[in-house]
Amino acid sequence: MKALMQELRENALKAISGADSADSLEALRVKYLGKKGELTAILKQMGKLSAEERPAMGQLANQLRAEIEKNIESMRKKLDAAALEARLELEAVDVTIPGDEVKLGHKHPMYKALDEIKDIFVGMGFTVLDGPEVELATYNFDKLNAEEGHPSRDWSDTFYFDKDSRVMLRSQTSPMQVRAMETMELPIRIIAPGRVYRKDEVDATHSPMFHQVEGMVIDKGVTMADLKGTLNTFMEELFGEGTVTRFRPHHFPFTEPSCEMDVQCHKCGGKGCPTCKGEGWIEVLGAGMIHPRVLEMSGIDSEEYTGWAFGMGLERLAMRRFKISDLRLIFENDVRFLEQF
Repeated sequence: MKALMQELRENALKAISGADSADSLEALRVKYLGKKGELTAILKQMGKLSAEERPAMGQLANQLRAEIEKNIESMRKKLDAAALEARLELEAVDVTIPGDEVKLGHKHPMYKALDEIKDIFVGMGFTVLDGPEVELATYNFDKLNAEEGHPSRDWSDTFYFDKDSRVMLRSQTSPMQVRAMETMELPIRIIAPGRVYRKDEVDATHSPMFHQVEGMVIDKGVTMADLKGTLNTFMEELFGEGTVTRFRPHHFPFTEPSCEMDVQCHKCGGKGCPTCKGEGWIEVLGAGMIHPRVLEMSGIDSEEYTGWAFGMGLERLAMRRFKISDLRLIFENDVRFLEQF
């Protein structure tokens, strides 16, 4: 039996020293020390020994197990170290090789224009508000004095979610006027930028999804002159001194009197071109004095307070600000176009 253990020792130590992977080393451990391994097979013959021989053989078997385990652990450490060295060599980075240039993005030209717009109005004492894009017709139409039957409420103009025409994608940021009047203390000076949705055909100046910046002031003694002065000041701050504008009479259900404001076309300088559809002017916003009924529906005394409001198209302002000739370029995400900004 002693000879068998000696033979097992020599074979095991030789095999362990020649192991080339963690898997093969584990296989050797099972072969020699496992429940069905060679050492266990030898120990099963202990019953054939005399009572005097068994303690000595048992001690010899324990020493052999410990020696094999020690050699296995030593070889495992060597294999782990060799594997780590190979991995480090494989993943080594040559710091002398020039690196690949990482391209950094930048803000979209439309949001650059929005940041400038916010800065101008915040400097005038306005607060910036945000609101839901999925809106109730109550806020988008009813409380803005656009009653049932108004053309803007037609299914051909507005995206509705329900057959009753009560839940919709907002067609303007004007609902934020009502929400502000219902929740804020007077006086109020706010702008509300955000996405809006209308069933417009796509062309050089229209899109079914676009952005508006709504603005509103409510205070005692507010007049149309304040509206025109504020908007002209804003346009000169955004586009530069001497910017040419014009106001035209118009009609909106939530303002009275109402007007539209145009900016001279940046592409042709007022001569007429495809960008301005030959008119020499680009409409940028609608505005007017808030209708007394709109104030009253939101709980504001129209005898004591007056106000004005406007809604401007952000894309058209960005087009004028950065001399962009076609609104579709803003949405197409052509990197060749965006890299210019």
